Parts: sequence; structure tokens; C-alpha cells
Amino acid sequence: MTTTTTPRYFDSKAPASFDFQDIRYDKADGIATVTINRPGSYNAYTTDTLRELITAFEDAASDDRVGVIVYTGAGDKAFCTGGDVKEYAGVYTKRPHDYFKYMGLFSRYIESIFRNGKITIARINGIAVGGGNESQLACDLAVMADDTYLGQVGTGVGSVAAGGATQWLSIHVGDRRAREMLFLNGRIPARQALDWGLVNRVVPREKLDAEVRALAEQALDKFPECTRYTKQQVNYWKEAAWFATIGHARDWLSTHFTTLEPYEGMQAFVEKRKVNFRGIRDRMLTDESSEFVWGAYERTCGGCGAKGIPAQFEYCGKCGAPLG
Repeated sequence: MTTTTTPRYFDSKAPASFDFQDIRYDKADGIATVTINRPGSYNAYTTDTLRELITAFEDAASDDRVGVIVYTGAGDKAFCTGGDVKEYAGVYTKRPHDYFKYMGLFSRYIESIFRNGKITIARINGIAVGGGNESQLACDLAVMADDTYLGQVGTGVGSVAAGGATQWLSIHVGDRRAREMLFLNGRIPARQALDWGLVNRVVPREKLDAEVRALAEQALDKFPECTRYTKQQVNYWKEAAWFATIGHARDWLSTHFTTLEPYEGMQAFVEKRKVNFRGIRDRMLTDESSEFVWGAYERTCGGCGAKGIPAQFEYCGKCGAPLG
């Protein structure tokens, strides 16, 4: 008698086979653990980090040995603080059209969390701000250490929190509280986050792992296909809000990266100084442009004929001649 073996195209892969640099990836006892391993940068993610995270989440999603995914950050100071502002300032303010590509990658990252078909638990071991809070919002459940906080920072750094926060915060906390977080960028301490419905559990730091493990064990003792489809159904409002807005946000943010607001916000972060918010508002009231760093590209050099020189320049940037 001849027996045939059905090919298995989604066999479990050993975590070490991926050779990740920015994240740690582990699998044991039905649980995959994905850890951003950049504690020196408060677990901010770079472009390369996002690629690794997508790979890990997609692998865990297709691995039948995995029933639960735990997502966390290395160390004890930060879960995740969103995108690496130094990379934004050094790369994407100089090549804004590449930010469109970056946002496509970021979208895949967020979708790899909330559309992976497995219960995903955010282990919030430190601050979760900006894209870090959006990352934990993409998870199904969240357990938070009692000595940390959540928050959004977009309007204070020259961006918009359209990677999950503008779409989902009102679902979690209601319209008024969502607007407060998005407009004012205040810190939401752990107990307040629990009261507002941003997380499921708040525990002392020393009990964080035990509480995460307890939730994971409960999830593993449920039918996997029923769980998967329950997640799909519960995702209805999240998916509706996400897919109705993320394409528009991707375009707007990449265009906005050409302007003064992200330049000022991110340079202030890199230079460790206060952002000049009021200065930009004052420029709106004068003939100075509040969109361009050195004014609109409107001057012409009478000496060499160079055009498109910023309005605030007194000398030609090409030949050095004084501008009349």
C-alpha cells in the first residue's frame, strides 16, 4: 500500500532561524513572545525594526503551535515609544516621499497585530506613547505595570496619531477622552488607563508576568477556530475605522513631512530643546510662511538667475550674491 504525505506549507519555524537584530522572538508552551529589543532608545522602532516585527507576527499567525502572542518591550522603562524620531529627522524629513513607503510598512505592522487570528496580549512593562500606545491598542488584551503611563504625542512633535489612535481611541475611551489625549498629549497613568478602558489589568510590576501568563493560559483553553473568528467579528469597528482612513493618512503624512511643523518638532527633540509652537503660529499672522522652514520658494537671483530661492534668504544659495 502506498501512502502519500500532504505537504505542510506552514510548518513551525524555530525563532533563531530568523536572525533578528532589533527584536527578540521566542516560542514555548503555545505562546509566542515578541519583544522590541531597543531599550537604549526606549524601544522606539526604526524601519528595520518594523520589518522584523511584521515577520515575527506573521510567522506566529501561521504557526499552529502558537495559540497566543505576547507583545512587549525589553527592559523596564518602555513598552514602546513609537517611531524613532532621530530616524524621522535624519531620513524622512529629507526624503518625504519615502515616508509614504514607510507608512505602508507601518500599516502592515499594525495589521499583523490586529488581524493575525491569534489572541495577542500587550505586556506593558513601561511607557507606551505615540505609536507605542497605538501598538497596544492593536492588541486584543493588555496588562500594564502600575508605575507607568500611556499617551499620544503627535500634535507636539509635528505629526498626527493616525496609526491607530485617531481611529480607535474613541472606541476604547469615548469621544471626549479621545480628543483630550490626541489634542493635549497628556500622560494617562496606569490606574486611569484601567478606568478609561485602555487596558484590561493593572498590576504591580513584580506580578506582570504572572498576570500575562494567566490570561494566556485562559486563552489557550478555548477552541482555536472559534477564537479566530470571534476576533474577526469583534474587529468589525476597528477594521471599518482603519481601512476608511489609513490610506488618506498615509498620503497626508508623507506630504506633511515636507513642511515646517515636523522639521521643528523633530529637530527640537534631537536637539533636546523646547518646541517653538507659538513661533509657528506667529508666522501665520505675517508674510512669513508657516509651512516652509525659510519661507516660500519665490525669490530669483539677479546675478546668476537661480530661481525658487526661499523668501527669507538675503543671499543667493548658489552664487552668494545679495538678493535685492
